[in-house]
Amino acid sequence: MNDKVYKMKFSKVYPLYIQKIERKGRTKAELDIVIQWLTGYSEQELRTQLNSDADFGAFFANAPQINPNANKITGAICGIRVEEITEPLMQKIRWMDKLVDELAKGKTTEKILRD
Repeated sequence: MNDKVYKMKFSKVYPLYIQKIERKGRTKAELDIVIQWLTGYSEQELRTQLNSDADFGAFFANAPQINPNANKITGAICGIRVEEITEPLMQKIRWMDKLVDELAKGKTTEKILRD
């Protein structure tokens, strides 16, 4: 099951994130800020990842630096608490899902970015 998620292409999931947040009145720029905060990618590096065929495994493996405050991301995604996930890659994927959810639910970027 996890292997299937790990092999999902980031470039295929990203437009779904955009659809989700835009339905709630948020912008692609806000989404990019959240993803860049989590992964350490610059805007150009994020574009490069989107133009590549990177799956989630490669996307996170190539991330310049996972934000040191990412462990402050808490809450449930699909009924599973992200802070309790023990598999590192799955936790990073779920952290991103949680940030996208918070953006879609109207949280300010200042609150989403746990600095």
